[in-house]
Amino acid sequence: MIVCIAEKPSVAKDIANVLGAHTQRNGYMEGNGYQVTWTFGHLCTLKEPHDYTPQWKSWSLGSLPMIPPRFGIKLIDDRGIEKQFEIIKGLMQNADMIINCGDAGQEGELIQRWVMQKAEAKCPVKRLWVSSLTDEAIREGFAKLMDASEKQSLYEAGLCRAIGDWVLGMNATRLYTLKYGQNRQVLSIGRVQTPTLALIVKRQQEIENFVPQQYWVLKTLYRGINFNAIMRRSDEDLMADLEKKKEAAEKKGQPFDMAEAWRRAEAENIGLDPIANGEQGAAILERIKDKPFTITSVTKKDGKELPPQLFDLNELQAECDKKFNIPVDVTLQTVQSLYEKKLTTYPRVDTKFLSDDVYAKCPQILMGLRDYQHLITPLHGRPLLKSKKVFDNKKVTDHHAIIPTGVAPGALSDNEKKVYDLITRRFIAVFHPDCKTRTTTVLGETDGILFRTSGKEIIEPGWRVVFDKGFSSENSEASENSENSENSQLSIINSQFTKGEQGPHIPELMEKWTQPPKPYTEGTLLKAMETAGKFVDDEELREAMKENGIGRPATRAEIIKTLYKRNYVTKVRKSLAPTPTGIELISLIREELLKSAELTGIWEKRLREIEARRYDAGQFMSELKQMVAEIVHQVLSDNTPRRIN
Repeated sequence: MIVCIAEKPSVAKDIANVLGAHTQRNGYMEGNGYQVTWTFGHLCTLKEPHDYTPQWKSWSLGSLPMIPPRFGIKLIDDRGIEKQFEIIKGLMQNADMIINCGDAGQEGELIQRWVMQKAEAKCPVKRLWVSSLTDEAIREGFAKLMDASEKQSLYEAGLCRAIGDWVLGMNATRLYTLKYGQNRQVLSIGRVQTPTLALIVKRQQEIENFVPQQYWVLKTLYRGINFNAIMRRSDEDLMADLEKKKEAAEKKGQPFDMAEAWRRAEAENIGLDPIANGEQGAAILERIKDKPFTITSVTKKDGKELPPQLFDLNELQAECDKKFNIPVDVTLQTVQSLYEKKLTTYPRVDTKFLSDDVYAKCPQILMGLRDYQHLITPLHGRPLLKSKKVFDNKKVTDHHAIIPTGVAPGALSDNEKKVYDLITRRFIAVFHPDCKTRTTTVLGETDGILFRTSGKEIIEPGWRVVFDKGFSSENSEASENSENSENSQLSIINSQFTKGEQGPHIPELMEKWTQPPKPYTEGTLLKAMETAGKFVDDEELREAMKENGIGRPATRAEIIKTLYKRNYVTKVRKSLAPTPTGIELISLIREELLKSAELTGIWEKRLREIEARRYDAGQFMSELKQMVAEIVHQVLSDNTPRRIN
């Protein structure tokens, strides 16, 4: 008998239907030579400190660091879990083969491997690896079963992550609570949780310590259009900008012609001019108010906008928070539900790309999107576009971006409809042509003072037809330039300015103040966690974190929930603010490794190398133990009176 074990009853049912295992038993389904059973997510967990020795049950500084000679697992203390595990154990001990049908990711691998270990399974094990739960995908997966050994390194990376979080979290939490907590509360410390809290605290401090700077902006109104004063920039400023662009191009492996770039920069040598001195601005205003305004240049430049990228989990959560005010953990639950309903692909992904083999399946997926055929019909009659911005094998590891499967949806909740629509429209848009634009830039002058305004028009909407008129995206360049916020884009374009024309104008000197950074929302915090590598000084670590940031896509929402639960962070409308306890905790931690993104960078680099079989898991564990021992020693050696109030 072949035993298949899935992560949820609903997934087990889908697999059983495909395999022909239609007979319902207690805790599993049977038929056609298969027994299909399930877990409820995690059935097992790492043992707690007191499971290793009674001395670790009570908290004491003398027992730190707690590092078991060998880590063990145990069943989660729950009657339902214990009952289901006994069923699974009985099936596995009598099986001829086991097929691991857990979610195709690091956590899914860990969940099922622990269950098989606890059940003392001895038979051969195969691995089912699918990106969606459609019948076709399941059949294809069973036709290409892997040997379990092919995912051994994935398991080892997941195991190192779990043990690492246990060792750091258990030891650091007890250490800081006993040393600085004054027996008032538990001070929870975590590898991902604490750097995330530090981001929020730092942002709050930047807001509170922000000192507004006064400046003035000179504008003038000519033929109903606002023009902003501009100035020529120094050669030093131009060269500094070009050096940055050259460095960025070289990092991407792109050529950069400095001579050509300098020539173009000189030709376009203008920039917005905030006037730091009010008296200077008033003098200029007085000087030009009665002088005629002359149009010196009218240029039109054609351009294009690429469609927004497909969704990874982080981007989807951030977009749902921004557009619908859906909490990030609710978005994760919603897209997981869509996956289990076979409507979208595997959600816990950190890539926005598709592998080349998915391209052949895209026409069929599009045909299945019945409610969107009015957007798909224009694509008929020609091969689908295949952009490198969408299809790139190098950017895909275990799973590709989140896309629809082409299965027609049934009854959906309001949130499911919103999330499904976002995913589906992004998918359709990438096969539409680029949006073609034309930017009109108008320069003017009066008594030696230069002014500029510009407007962008859409010549051919291309992919934009897929979205509502109010569509906006960070991937799009179509948002209005801030200098033209008082102008209609079309009013600039339709004004038909002519080089050399003159006329009266109404100049104005506007007093303004610099603004503090905005507090994080759940969505913008996710973005900050994703890009936290920019806060790491070490170049190699910064590169290692480009794909991972702080935490993993599937766990970031849970980290934010944990910060709420620990009373480290509170939500004020949509904004996140640290509580006094959260602020005190971060100020208390002087061991920078615990609250910076660097530790996560080190771990993510090593864990990816373990998964790729380029680093030894045993070496990782040795380094982990040494690091925790050093942190314990540093804190215990602290003789300062710092305590949390």
